[in-house]
Amino acid sequence: MDLRSLRPPRPRRLLAAGAAVAVLVGVGTWTAVASDQKAPVHRTDRLMAIDGVRIDTSYFTTDTAGRRPAVLLAHGFGGSKQDVRGQAEELARDGYAVLTWSARGFGRSTGQIGLNDPDAEVADVSKLIDWLARRPQVELDRPGDPRVGIAGGSYGGAVSLLAAGHDDRVDAIAPAITYWNLADALFPNGVFKKLWAGIFVNSGGGCAKFQPDLCRMYERVAESGTPDAEARKLLEARSPSAVAARIKVPTLLTQGQTDSLFPLGQADAAAQAIRANGAPVDVDWIAGGHDGGDMEAGRIQTRTRAWFDRYLKDDDATGTGPAFRVTRTGGVDSTDGAALLRGASADRYPGLESGLEPVALAGREQRFVNPAGASPPAVSALPGLGAGAGLSQLSALGVGVSLDFPGQYARFDSAPVGTGLRITGSPKATVHVRATSDDAVLFAKVYDVAADGSRSVLPSQLVTPVRVEGAKAGKDVTITLPAVDHEIEQGHRLRLVLASTDLGYASPTTSATYTVSLKGDLQVPTAPEVRTAATTLPSWVWWLPLAGLAVAAELLLTGRRRTAAAPPDPALGDVPLQITGLSKRYARSTDRYAVRELSFRVEKGQVLGLLGPNGAGKTTTLRMLMGLIEPDDGEIRVFGQPIRPGAPVLSRVGAFVEGAGFLPHLSGRENLELYWRATGRPAEDAHLDEALEIAGLGDALARAVRTYSQGMRQRLAIAQAMLGLPDLLILDEPTNGLDPPQIREMREVMIRYATAGRTVIVSSHLLAEVEQSCTHLVVMDRGRLVQAGPVAEIIGSGDTLLIGTAEPVEEPVVEKVAALPGVASALRTDDGVLVRLTPEGSASRLVVELVRLDVPVASVGPHRRLEDAFLTLIGGSA
Repeated sequence: MDLRSLRPPRPRRLLAAGAAVAVLVGVGTWTAVASDQKAPVHRTDRLMAIDGVRIDTSYFTTDTAGRRPAVLLAHGFGGSKQDVRGQAEELARDGYAVLTWSARGFGRSTGQIGLNDPDAEVADVSKLIDWLARRPQVELDRPGDPRVGIAGGSYGGAVSLLAAGHDDRVDAIAPAITYWNLADALFPNGVFKKLWAGIFVNSGGGCAKFQPDLCRMYERVAESGTPDAEARKLLEARSPSAVAARIKVPTLLTQGQTDSLFPLGQADAAAQAIRANGAPVDVDWIAGGHDGGDMEAGRIQTRTRAWFDRYLKDDDATGTGPAFRVTRTGGVDSTDGAALLRGASADRYPGLESGLEPVALAGREQRFVNPAGASPPAVSALPGLGAGAGLSQLSALGVGVSLDFPGQYARFDSAPVGTGLRITGSPKATVHVRATSDDAVLFAKVYDVAADGSRSVLPSQLVTPVRVEGAKAGKDVTITLPAVDHEIEQGHRLRLVLASTDLGYASPTTSATYTVSLKGDLQVPTAPEVRTAATTLPSWVWWLPLAGLAVAAELLLTGRRRTAAAPPDPALGDVPLQITGLSKRYARSTDRYAVRELSFRVEKGQVLGLLGPNGAGKTTTLRMLMGLIEPDDGEIRVFGQPIRPGAPVLSRVGAFVEGAGFLPHLSGRENLELYWRATGRPAEDAHLDEALEIAGLGDALARAVRTYSQGMRQRLAIAQAMLGLPDLLILDEPTNGLDPPQIREMREVMIRYATAGRTVIVSSHLLAEVEQSCTHLVVMDRGRLVQAGPVAEIIGSGDTLLIGTAEPVEEPVVEKVAALPGVASALRTDDGVLVRLTPEGSASRLVVELVRLDVPVASVGPHRRLEDAFLTLIGGSA
C-alpha cells in the first residue's frame, strides 16, 4: 500500500504561483565522479535566486535511464553543501536524484540566518522541491509533486522535520541529532544554556549574520541570563514542534547519547508526536552526538538509504531495522584499544519511562550556597572542548571530567546495587527546595559511583537544569533527569547531586543559600523490552573440535598463523617514524586506494612537510599514523613499535588535527590543566611549563581564552598537543585562518620544538610556508609517494633556471626569451628571469640565445620555488 494515500489532503503551503526559482549561474557545469562498477555520478552546481536570496546548490544524478525518487540533503549549522557531498554521491549511485544546498548565510549562499524560519529557510526547501519537480530524471506522484525524501543532521535535521510539516509533497524524512523544540533545547526548564548558545552564534559568523530579531533576542537573554516569554515564542515558531500535527510521513529519528545540546528527550518528543499522527517512526540512539563520540556515520547512512528504499522506492523487501535501537559501549578491545560498540534493540520504541524501578536514596536535609557571580561553576559537559578532544568518549569508558565544588551541592546516595542495573531513559526524583532568594536554579545529575567510592562517572556528561520560582516559601519539585543508556555494575551506587552552578548554563549571580531534602525514591527506567544482541560466535568455534589437530600441526610447521601483534624492531628504536608498503582501500572497494604502497622514513630533529593535492591521501595517512584507522597492507612503526589503535607507543605522539575547543572564560593555563587532568595521567608528566615556553604565549596564559586572537588560540592548541612533550608531533594545517605575522610565529614554534631532537610532521597547503619551516618533504599524489627528501634537494632539482642579470630586463625581451626553442616559459623577477625548460632544452643552448638577444647575463643556476617543484612533481593538478 502507498502510505501517502493514508494522509488526508491538505492545502498546499509555501507554493505561491510567483515562487519560481531563477537559475543564475552554473547551468550545464557537469562534473563526473568516478564510481566502482556503476554509472558515473554527474554534479551540476547552480546559484538559484529565491525571494532575493541566492542559494548555492548541487544536483547529483547518473545516466541511468528512467525517472527515480529524489532526496534533499541538508547540512549542519556552520557548514555548507560540501559537507554532504559524499553522501549525495552514494545516494545518486543507488538510484536517487540528489539535491544539496547551502542554507541562507552559509557557504556561497546569501541572506541572513533565520534558524530555519518558516518564511525563509523552510520556504527555500519548498522552492527546491518545485525545481526538482521539473527535472526529467525525477519521479512524480502527480504534476508538480516529486517523490522526495529529506535527510540532514542537526540544523539540517530540523529543516527536514519542518519541511515535512509545511509542505505535503515530502514523502519520507531521516533527521539526525536535531531538535524538536529549540526553545526547550536552549532554555531547558527556563534556564539559559549560555555556552551552547554562544557557540551557535559564533559558528554562524556572529550576531550580525542573523536576522535582526534573533540577534536582539540573543543579546537580551545573554545579558540578563534569563530567557523571557518573547524569546521562547521566537524560537518555538522556528521549531518542528510548532507543526507537530502536520508531520505525517515515515520518519527515521537518529539522536546522540553524548549530546548536551539536543539530548535524547528531543527525539522522544518528536517520536511521540509523529507516531500519534499515524506515521511509521523508528528511533536510533547512536554513541556520539554534539559533544563528540562515535557518530557511526557509515551505519546510519546505510540505514537512511534503506529507509528511503522502503518508503520512496516502495521496496517492501527492504528491511529498515528495528523500531528502536541503541548503541552500547561494552568496554575496550584489548587487542587494539578501541571501544567495543554493540547494538541493543526492541520491536517498539519504549520511550523514556519504561520499566520504572524505585531506588531508595539516603541523606538528610542539606544546605549549600549559590556563590556570588555563580563562580566557580561546576563542570559537566564541555561544549566545543568535548567534541574536539574526544572527552565524551571517556565517560562511556568509565572516566569522567565532572567537577562539583564543596559547599555548592547536595548529594543523596543509594545502597550498593545488588545486581546489575541498566538505566535506559530518564530517571525522576522529587525533592523539596527552599531558598533565601525567590528565584533558585538547581542542576540535577545522577552519578555512577564505584563500589569503593574511588571514582564516579556522570553518564554522557549530562545534567538537567531546573528553575524554581517562589523558592522562599519552599516547594516540592519533580525533576526529570537526562535520558541515558547506562549500566550500573553490581556493588556500585547511584548518587543524586543537586548543584547550584554549572559551566554550560546561566545561574543567578546573587549569592543565596539553598536547602534541599528528599521527597521519595529515585525512579529509574529500565526498558526491559530492549535486548542487547548476542555476540556472534566466530565460525572457528564450530569446526575447531574437528580440525584442531590439523591446525595445530600447520602452526607448528609453518609458524604463519599468529594472533599476537608484530614484535618491536630494536633496529628502529631511535627512528621516530618508518612507513613501509602502506595501503588503504576505499570502503567497499577492492581496487580503489586512498593510499597505495607508501614508504618513507623520518629521523629525529626533522620538520617534515607532507604535501599533496586534495585527494592525495595525506589525511588518510595521518589517521593511520595516529592509530585512528587500520591499514589494509603495510605497516607503520614509531620508534620501532608497530602502530595500531590503542598502541602504548602512541603516548609518544602528539597531534593537532582539527583545532581544539577551549572554554572561553578560563585562562589558557587553566584550559590546558583541565585537558591534561581529563587524560588521567600524572600532572608531572604534562611538562606544562616547557610546552608553554615553546608555544611562546607569555603573559597571555593568565588571560581568559575569549580575549585571544586566532593566532594565540592556534598556539594554545599546539601547546595542548605538546603536553607531555611527545617525541613525534603531528600538525594538520596548523596555520589555517592565520595572518602573515601569526604564520611566522607558528613557524618559529615548530622549529623550536624540533630543535631539541624531537620530530614534527606538518601537513599544509601553504607551500611558501612549508619551504621556510620544513627540513624535509614527502610529496604524495593519488595515494602514492611521488618524491621524498630534503627541501633543498627537491627544490634544487628540476628544469627551472634563474638567469641573473646585471640590470632589469624589460618585458618585451622576456617575451622573446619565452619564445625561444627549448623554453617552456619565462617570468621576470627582481633578480632577473626565471626560465623553465622543455625536455629538449638545455642550459648551454639557452645562454647562447640570451647573448644573441643582448640579455646582460650575470649568472645562471638552477632555481625554483617549492610551488614550482610541487606542480612539476604532481603534473600541475593541484
